[in-house]
Amino acid sequence: MKKRIDIPYGKETLAFEINEQNLVGVYSPKNIHGVSDVAAAIHRALATPIGTKPLRELARGAQKVVLVADDNTRLTPADKIIPILLDELNAAGIRDEQVTVIIALGTHRPMTQEEILAKYGPEVVRRVQVKNHNFRDPGLMVDLGTTPNGTHIRVNREAYEADFKIGIGSIVPHYIPGFAGGAKIVQPGISAEQTTAETHLLSTCEPRSFLGIRDNPVRIELNSIARAVKLNTIVNTVLNCHGEVVGVFYGDVVEAFNAGVELSREVYSVEMPEVADIVVASSYPCDIEFWQAHKALYPADLAVKANGVIVLATPCYEGVSVTHADILEITGETMQGLKDRVARKEVHDEVAASLAIGWAQVKERESVYMVSSGIADEAARRLGFTPFPTIQAALDAALERTGPAARIAVLTHAPDMLPVIGK
Repeated sequence: MKKRIDIPYGKETLAFEINEQNLVGVYSPKNIHGVSDVAAAIHRALATPIGTKPLRELARGAQKVVLVADDNTRLTPADKIIPILLDELNAAGIRDEQVTVIIALGTHRPMTQEEILAKYGPEVVRRVQVKNHNFRDPGLMVDLGTTPNGTHIRVNREAYEADFKIGIGSIVPHYIPGFAGGAKIVQPGISAEQTTAETHLLSTCEPRSFLGIRDNPVRIELNSIARAVKLNTIVNTVLNCHGEVVGVFYGDVVEAFNAGVELSREVYSVEMPEVADIVVASSYPCDIEFWQAHKALYPADLAVKANGVIVLATPCYEGVSVTHADILEITGETMQGLKDRVARKEVHDEVAASLAIGWAQVKERESVYMVSSGIADEAARRLGFTPFPTIQAALDAALERTGPAARIAVLTHAPDMLPVIGK
C-alpha cells in the first residue's frame, strides 16, 4: 500500500508516495510545546543567570554596548528578546543611543532594511542602530593575535571596543561546532574571513561532521575567540520545529550554552531503529540558498547507510551562494584534492573550500539526488549531485539503484535534526 507524505519546501509543501513496507519512518524534531509567554520566559532567564551576575549589575557603568544578534537565516525571536534587553540596560543607566545591534552575518550577504525590520521589529529599529557585519572589510576588523591552537583572531572592531557585549542566538545541532549558539555568535558571526576559514577547515579534520557533539576542537576554538573578544554574556533560545520558544538561557558564554545544549538535544534528537538505504531530507527552514540548505546533508548522512542515497529537497531561492558565487569552481574535486589545494594555498576562498570539503565527505560516502527549483541542473551537477524534477522521480531512481526492498526514511526538517540510531 502506498503512503502519501508531505514535507515542507520553503513556503510550500511537496508530496510524494512510498510503499509502506519500505518506510522506516517519517521523522521531525519533537513536537515540544513552546512556552505560553515568551516575554515572561526571557525575564525568568534574566532573573536566573547561569555562571554570571544579573544583567543590570554586569552592565552598569558601560558607555558603549553592542548586542550581537543572529540574522534572518535563523529563527531566533530577536524582536522579542532585544526590547527586553534594552529595558534592562535602561534600568542599569544605559540609554538607547549608547546601544548598537551588530548583525552576526558570518559570511552571509547583508540584510536589507526590509529584512532588518522583519527580523528585529519596528521597536528595535526605532530605538537603536542596527548594522550589518562586513566580513570582507579589513578596515573594520581588529587583530587580537591567535588562540592557543593557532587560529588567527580578527573580529569586528566596533564590537570588540564596546564596554559591554551580549550575544543573541539559538542553540541547535550544527555540523561545524556540534551545536550552534553560544560563542558561535562571534565566530563566524562577527569575524573576518580568515578566522572563519580556519575554524571551518578545522571542522573537516575528521571524516564526518561534528554534528551533535558538544565538545570538539571547533567549539574549543569558538570559546577561545569569544573570551578574547570579551563577550560578556549571552541570551540563547531553544526553539521547536515551529520556531516557538521552548527555553531561554542567559549567562556565561560557555556555561549558559552548555545548559541550553541539554534542552536542544532533547528537542532535536530523533530516534531511528535503523539506518536507511534512502533518506529524503527537506532543507526547511534553511531554504534561502544552498550555503544554508546544505546543512540538511549532515543529519541525512547520519541516517543513511554507506553507498546509500540522499534525496535533498530544497528551494534555494537565491541559488547556490550570494557571497561565495565562485564556489562551483571547486565543488567537482575530491575531498583529498581540495585539502591538498588548500594546503598549497591555491584556493582564494578558504571558507568556501571548507564547505566544499564537507560536501565531498558526504558525496564520497553516498549519492545525493537534488530536487530544487532554485538551482539549475547544470549547477546541481557541478555541486556533484544528480538533479531531478520531483521527489517522486528521485525516489524512483534511488529505488532502481538500491533495490525494491530498500528502506526509506524521511527527515522533514533535516537541518535542525539529530538522528540517533538504534538507541
